[in-house]
Amino acid sequence: MDGTKFRRAIARSRLAPVAAFPKRFLRVARHDARVLNVSARWLFTSREHHNYTYDLTRLSREHLAWFVSVTCEVPVKQVRAYLDEIEHDDTLRQHIERATAAADRRGLADRRVRYARRIGWYAIVRATRPGHVVETGVDKGLGTCVIASALLRNAAEGAPGRVTSLDINPEAGYLAKAEPWATVVDLVIGDSIASIKALDRPVDLFLHDSNHSTGHERREFQTVEPKLAPGARLLTDNVTVTNVLAEHAEKTGRRFLAYRETPARHWYPGDGIGLAW
Repeated sequence: MDGTKFRRAIARSRLAPVAAFPKRFLRVARHDARVLNVSARWLFTSREHHNYTYDLTRLSREHLAWFVSVTCEVPVKQVRAYLDEIEHDDTLRQHIERATAAADRRGLADRRVRYARRIGWYAIVRATRPGHVVETGVDKGLGTCVIASALLRNAAEGAPGRVTSLDINPEAGYLAKAEPWATVVDLVIGDSIASIKALDRPVDLFLHDSNHSTGHERREFQTVEPKLAPGARLLTDNVTVTNVLAEHAEKTGRRFLAYRETPARHWYPGDGIGLAW
């Protein structure tokens, strides 16, 4: 019996799992070794304990560009230009580095600036030019700064806008309290549902990034719905965990699309962006 016939015979027999075990074991071992290597490096080089920051892989960044292009109906080349714009904003990057180094929580924050999927938020704001953005969940204010930077660029091109940033933590948003970004940021401390109800301006772009429980996410979208301007877009940072925004989109007659990021050189599997329009 030649080698090919022998392998086929083994594949048909009960010995097939045993014969394949060494090859399968090596593949798993190589994968786990890579994960452990990345995880160990992160443990000893990063200070972060939540809300992790990282770069995107090149492929993931390209998929993000197409996601924004499709959902915002702008050419993908223009979206790539927006992504380059935020990534090469040295003024913003240097501010975040300095503010992080001086912050009370500097022992739990990395000084290296990495935006991950937030560059997608930036591109969406640049592409849609909203007059009023509302985000729930601010933490340090990294995402707020990214959104504010996009709004400032829009204003310089004749399309001014503001972002209302909601968080229940009085210490939230310290990165976004410096000029010029603070000039377009309204930081509101309090419960997000109550704060949404109190909004006195139509909302062109809404981003859920606060309490990630299914119930709270659903209540935020239900509460903001009567506050939305015509053609408003809804975003969620919780799309890899729940189907809340997709269900809301279906109920309200919107389209929905999701993007899942792939972090580069990081153990965390990544989050994503859900968008309804």
